[in-house]
Amino acid sequence: MIQSNISEVKNISVHFVGNKATDETLKLSLSKPDLNEEMGNILNMYFLSPFKSTEYFNFYHDIDMNMNEVFVCASKIFDNPESLLEQSVNLAKHLYEQSTHPKIKGGEFYTVYFKDCIIDGETVDAVGLFKSENKDTFLKVFPKGEGFEIESEKGININKLDKGCLIFNTEREQGYVVAIVDNTNRGVEAQYWTDDFLHVRQRKDEYYNTQNILSLTKHFIKDELPQQFEISKADQVDMLNKSVKFFKENDNFDLKEFANEVMESPDVIKSFKKYKTAYEQDFDMDIADNFTISESAVKRQARIFKSVIKLDKNFHIYIHGNRDLIEQGEDRKGKFYKVYYQEEN
Repeated sequence: MIQSNISEVKNISVHFVGNKATDETLKLSLSKPDLNEEMGNILNMYFLSPFKSTEYFNFYHDIDMNMNEVFVCASKIFDNPESLLEQSVNLAKHLYEQSTHPKIKGGEFYTVYFKDCIIDGETVDAVGLFKSENKDTFLKVFPKGEGFEIESEKGININKLDKGCLIFNTEREQGYVVAIVDNTNRGVEAQYWTDDFLHVRQRKDEYYNTQNILSLTKHFIKDELPQQFEISKADQVDMLNKSVKFFKENDNFDLKEFANEVMESPDVIKSFKKYKTAYEQDFDMDIADNFTISESAVKRQARIFKSVIKLDKNFHIYIHGNRDLIEQGEDRKGKFYKVYYQEEN
């Protein structure tokens, strides 16, 4: 977790990066803005407060890490912080070249050097890359004569960072530890920030392992299991609930222990392990068999584990606990579920 109240803005540059595809301009600044303490504190909050997730990334390149433009520029800034303005120009030019989708908005592009960021208990410097694409309307009310005047002005809402990236000066050989925020785009055009400009991939840590094993488990139970075994929807939901419960109640993941507790049947366990191997190959990933569980990844993934049985268009049955309290059957009227309970809320 990033502690933004500790870090300090030491250096900053600002450029305007438009949309190259629509012939917007790239306007480069030749000097850095002067910041007083108050403005430094405001920018510190604007830039860092949106970073709440513990999902991290690494820079990478298919051929050579030194061909990743952002990695190279960030490394030069860490080696010589006084080169920030020079490298920010290179970064702005690189971002401009990637801004070719018609839906990408132009905006101010900031390169910032932070001192003493705390990430996972380690104090390191960081380079921040940020882009503000949207402007809000603000009212200015001021006294005039015996009354007040009201004017409107377009500006940046300091509570709404559009795009951000924090590059922490640690694990350089692996492509640094990188945190990302993108609050504006969710479609194809969103890829230009993370894929085309930054060119990052998820860091292989406890968040990575927790997120991916939960996603794998969900797909196995919902999609693969019914193809190989005769299993009711109620038993599928029960297995999903057991999976989430395991991650919420344990600090460490052990594949053998998890499979025995959730899958139970030797045949299902064998199928699950085989599915894991195929899943890793299909998605080009390597999920560890033993790792520390990430609580934030569990919270995020648990939302997609739907403990519900949908019956035609008439009923939904949500199962949150004891599987033994629900029975399935069929009579002359059709299929039915019988549910036992103690209290009606």
